[in-house]
Amino acid sequence: MAEPASSIYIASPEGDTGKSTIALGVLQMLCASAARVGVFRPIARSSTETDYILELLIDHTTADLSYEQSLGVSYEAVHADPDAALGEIVSRFHDVASQCDAVVIVGSDYTDVGSPSELGFNARIAASLGAPVLLALRGADRTADEVLQLAQLSLSELHNYHAHLAAIVANRCDPEALDEITAALEPLGVPAWSLPEIPLLMAPTMAELLEAVHGKLYSGDVELMQREAQRVMVGGMTAEHILERLTEGVVVIVPADRSDVLLALVNAHEAEGFPSLAGIVMNGGIEPHPAIARLVAGLGPRLPILTTELGTFDTASAAAKARGRVAVGSQRKVDTALSLMEQRVDARTLLDRLELEIPSITTPQMFEYQLIHRARADRKHIVLPEGGDDRILRAAGRLLQRQVAQLTILGEEGPIRRRAAELGVDLDGAQVLDPKTSDYAEEFAAEYTEIRKHKGMRIERAREVMSDISYFGTMMVHKGIADGMVSGAAHTTAHTIRPSFEIIKTTDGVNTVSSIFLMCLSDRVLAYGDCAIVPDPTAEQLADIAISSAATSAQFGIEPRVAMLSYSTGDSGSGVDVDKVREATRLVRERSPELLVDGPIQYDAAIEPSVARSKLPDSVVAGRATVFIFPDLNTGNNTYKAVQRSAGAVAVGPVLQGLRKPVNDLSRGALVEDIVNTVAITAIQAQGIAK
Repeated sequence: MAEPASSIYIASPEGDTGKSTIALGVLQMLCASAARVGVFRPIARSSTETDYILELLIDHTTADLSYEQSLGVSYEAVHADPDAALGEIVSRFHDVASQCDAVVIVGSDYTDVGSPSELGFNARIAASLGAPVLLALRGADRTADEVLQLAQLSLSELHNYHAHLAAIVANRCDPEALDEITAALEPLGVPAWSLPEIPLLMAPTMAELLEAVHGKLYSGDVELMQREAQRVMVGGMTAEHILERLTEGVVVIVPADRSDVLLALVNAHEAEGFPSLAGIVMNGGIEPHPAIARLVAGLGPRLPILTTELGTFDTASAAAKARGRVAVGSQRKVDTALSLMEQRVDARTLLDRLELEIPSITTPQMFEYQLIHRARADRKHIVLPEGGDDRILRAAGRLLQRQVAQLTILGEEGPIRRRAAELGVDLDGAQVLDPKTSDYAEEFAAEYTEIRKHKGMRIERAREVMSDISYFGTMMVHKGIADGMVSGAAHTTAHTIRPSFEIIKTTDGVNTVSSIFLMCLSDRVLAYGDCAIVPDPTAEQLADIAISSAATSAQFGIEPRVAMLSYSTGDSGSGVDVDKVREATRLVRERSPELLVDGPIQYDAAIEPSVARSKLPDSVVAGRATVFIFPDLNTGNNTYKAVQRSAGAVAVGPVLQGLRKPVNDLSRGALVEDIVNTVAITAIQAQGIAK
């Protein structure tokens, strides 16, 4: 019989505690520590609408469970027959738990008629499920003593129903009182943490405002509808006075016939020296005069402009009441929530309270979490040359929010920061440099002239070369101003790595720059090399690739057992291609005698123990290989893509290796998540380089 899943029940004595923030953080902690993590919602938030909290959390689980499977019962069922509802909840939970290693259970939200009995019923559920309770308290507008009193009352209610308290998180607290609140909760005898009130998490997006005012999108970039409205302002004064009162992320409500105000706002949003607006709401059910509409259209503003039939008072009231949600698609809020939990809640302490078994496997989610965690532990400075790409800006915002690395972004500072603001990305923690105007320009040109003087390089030409973002970023790494570089989202591989060959060059003992992909399978992580750089390596180059791949793999917690792949195993085959692999294997053993390596070997013999026993029974690598070295680029590239698509593996890379300092290339189809992971990888590589 399978062991029961570890679980934790997140409950609160009232609404608006920010349970979704806490649940997200706990879910991530569990996904880093267990293979199959699910979520369960005992009481549906609404019987008519999708439960946005459950929808959000399912998007971050690793267990293969549907929305319907993760739901318990409705409020109506609880009111009709509480005991029967509890029995159904227990039954449904055990169906979920049987398919999971760990489950996050999210209690009710007081969306029904809130009453003291609601916490009691949640306590009954927790006790019936055998799940310890993580108590979520609302600290907003409360002193430390008031939070303590609420905790004591809640604890009494939990005890009445035999629920076990595991820990307490006081959320939405005064940022100045965090330590005081944490200290006040210490006498309760369980781990306790406090999280600050973050206005962003409560701010509605433009899409949520659109719904609140029953409006329509008049013009603007649909993508920017996910930006949060940090403040709402009624533009009832003259244009110049409105401009004086604009703040970052503000939404201005203005009648459409105020042509002067409308044009002033559209232009202010684009102008240097003015805050970036979240949007404009034109109220009153009228549209701009045709001439003004033509002018606005000609300006082509990306800024979302909404229309509504409501009058000024009703529009302002609806906007003021609109409450933002941490929901699917709210990436900035999700990152903020995760960052809060990472910084303020000790994951190890909390997980120890759950008696979670240490897994023997590594899932993609576990690996990705470990990347972020390791990068954050010793933050490095990474340069991102492609500041004109929205994906780079979004990734930069996430990296900064989660404190993964220090960042320098290359490009014109004004346009980059304006576009980031439009996207709702906070780049305050990043440096933005323009290679054409940077104080480093002349120093870098002189250095490049010296490096390439044997090629006849002159200072005038060097100045031109250093205006290129790839060369400028590479020189930052070479000079130690940055620890690594990530590029390629908008440029070719050659454009990204050619400067590295010229400036950074290869590490001692290695003459070949190559790459590996970290292949995250369902239960382990393997390394494939080279799948991106060297088309037809010689035996010496294959040996370089193998040695570099083993070293890179070890950096990421993969114990290197190297398989030198070929179409034959051992001494069974001959021919030029097999002989090349055989010679490469000999060179690896000669240069790195401590390394576990075998070859030539076929893929099935390298990875499958039963095949290994028949083909290479005495090999220490066969059947247990973790690093796979392909004989050429054609084989490697096609194999990694076949495994990625057919086996559903997550391919992280390519990770470049063999350079003195880390430079990594992105696919031009890279997603924001890919960029985040690659920056984390680059930072970890930089950690392994001695100063």
